[in-house]
Amino acid sequence: MKKLILALALASFGSMATPSVVGSDEVAQVNPIVAKFQGLGLTVKDIKPSPIAGLKELITDKGVMYASENGQFLIQGTLIDLDNRVNLTEQALSGVRKEGVAQYADSMIVYKAPEEKHQITVFTDITCGYCRKLHREIQDYLDAGITVRYLAFPRGGMSSEGYNDLMNVWCASDKLKALTDAKSGEKVAKVENCNAPVGEHYQLGQSFGINGTPAIILEDGTLIPGYQPAAALKAQLDTMN
Repeated sequence: MKKLILALALASFGSMATPSVVGSDEVAQVNPIVAKFQGLGLTVKDIKPSPIAGLKELITDKGVMYASENGQFLIQGTLIDLDNRVNLTEQALSGVRKEGVAQYADSMIVYKAPEEKHQITVFTDITCGYCRKLHREIQDYLDAGITVRYLAFPRGGMSSEGYNDLMNVWCASDKLKALTDAKSGEKVAKVENCNAPVGEHYQLGQSFGINGTPAIILEDGTLIPGYQPAAALKAQLDTMN
């Protein structure tokens, strides 16, 4: 079989809000799919043709999924084109990540390399051990010409203490110092009337297929889950130019 869908899994059926579709030219055509998704708690952002006849590619707030044209079947997994050795699901997600990251550029905490050659976007948490390791080595990244741009991703969810701490970091008057202090284990100072897009960052990361930290997004939208030392990351980034 020349085309495979790997790691197929049925999406779980919950009792959350009705999903919606925005920004798709095919909305009218695929409304039967949307109707079938009532109660899933899934927001469908765009619907496109897939390479497999009878399936649609869904860009959702939980990543890329696939559905039959009548909406009866929903597939969550990775679509591989074996002829061309291409991960089509990752390819679709790369575009989504590039667009999504660009939308939140103004709310990132940025450590800019003096002689910038590359940029990475890192979804980070305060208590994550490898997030702290990456940050302890921030000067190595900057010296390698890699600007590090942080988005928040509270691993414990939006009801956790980590979420509140990240909110206070993002609301601090000196965000760079606040994040460095927090990752050094210092107590995060509470900021009154704090309003930061930490929840939006978290939901964005989920839509990228992120479920842990650190998660590094490269300039082409590639996702690297986990810590990478500066030298190895620079070598990979240099090959992309």
